[in-house]
Amino acid sequence: MAKGKKTVFFCQECGYESPKWMGQCPACRQWNTFVEETVSPGAGKTAGAGMCQIKHTEPMALSQVKITEEERIHTGISELDRVLGGGIVSGSMTLVGGDPGIGKSTLLLQVCRNLAEKVQVLYISGEESLKQIKLRAQRIGAFSDRLLLLCETNLNQIRQVIEKNKPDVVVIDSIQTMFNEDVSSAPGSVSQVRESTGVLMQIAKGLNVSVFIVGHVTKDGSVAGPRVLEHMVDTVLYFEGDRHASYRILRGVKNRFGSTNEIGVFEMREEGLVEVENPSEYMLNGKPEGASGSVVACSMEGTRPILIEIQALVCASNFGIPRRTAAGTDFNRVNLLMAVLEKRLGMNLSSCDAYVNIAGGIRMNEPAIDLGILLAIVSSYKDIVIDDKVLVFGEVGLSGEVRAVSMAEQRVLEAKKLGFTTIILPAVCMKSVKNITDVCLIPVETIKDAVQFLYQKGK
Repeated sequence: MAKGKKTVFFCQECGYESPKWMGQCPACRQWNTFVEETVSPGAGKTAGAGMCQIKHTEPMALSQVKITEEERIHTGISELDRVLGGGIVSGSMTLVGGDPGIGKSTLLLQVCRNLAEKVQVLYISGEESLKQIKLRAQRIGAFSDRLLLLCETNLNQIRQVIEKNKPDVVVIDSIQTMFNEDVSSAPGSVSQVRESTGVLMQIAKGLNVSVFIVGHVTKDGSVAGPRVLEHMVDTVLYFEGDRHASYRILRGVKNRFGSTNEIGVFEMREEGLVEVENPSEYMLNGKPEGASGSVVACSMEGTRPILIEIQALVCASNFGIPRRTAAGTDFNRVNLLMAVLEKRLGMNLSSCDAYVNIAGGIRMNEPAIDLGILLAIVSSYKDIVIDDKVLVFGEVGLSGEVRAVSMAEQRVLEAKKLGFTTIILPAVCMKSVKNITDVCLIPVETIKDAVQFLYQKGK
């Protein structure tokens, strides 16, 4: 081994450093996460090298701090602006993660195209050549000369280019391909990812440049490298959805400048990612007519109500142990709701297989869809068809009570806009929706009231 270098072990989950290998990380308590890496004594100084050049070193009272309204840069994609909190904040650092082929690079190239019409943009790729980027860009459309392309993985070279050209927005694709000469580890290793992110953070804050970095994900869906990467950046966005399906969901996991509950919905087409302005109508396309076990429920994602179709299939089990499957929602929640049906309504579901699915491949875990899951199970079990113009929402407790949910008025208005005429909702939410007309509101206090309404409609 070369003189001046040593071997240390890093935790891939949290970045904990240890001089020896351990089976369990003492910081995050995860097993078999330590990897061996060779580092030099100077490693780790790069990320904080520029932090000592702070102009104001004296402490200041909170009342003396002056703030101004941050002017955000609009990306030209309203769904992305919604997730970011209104646009890009100058000097911010955003991490975009997702499965391979989900559309991360395509989305950022579209953002660069829109931003290049008003600001200077630098797109740095460590995975593709200039010709490959142009082939992808030709499918999207015409680009302005304000968009500059660079194929480089050396952070020292990248820093010089940024300082020379002074762009307003920089895109790094991807952080796992970048390397710092002061760190002896290979690109993509824990120490390289951590130190490279520190250098880019220093550039973003020091030069007031907005930086987007693409992060690869591991098999469990988290960003590859230490979790400290997510703590260092200002915003973390995740692309979700089946790569073989046409839709994509952009979800904000962390955002220092906005809400983390907003989502953006896109559709993948030949010309790139296209915004889905009305996700509810998009998710309900192809809903079967006159089929039991299908009901429409309403879930909130941030300030946006989304209508989804919940499907259930209940049939007699051929084995001693019934099979339960949940796609798009929490498996344990489905078991809980079936136990409530058995206890409170006396339904013999313990001898039945049950399959619950949220159509379209979208995943929803909000408690407000509890009543929809429950009625879909009852509809399939009793073979009762729920009318296509009926929408339900409400949280179900263990005692069988239907509890209140937030933003009931927005849910009812969205359902009314899409042509639903009957809405089953918690009785305690009636105060907030009593002024809404031209729609039949069915308040229920317990699941018995909701199932009784189902029986009356099925006769």
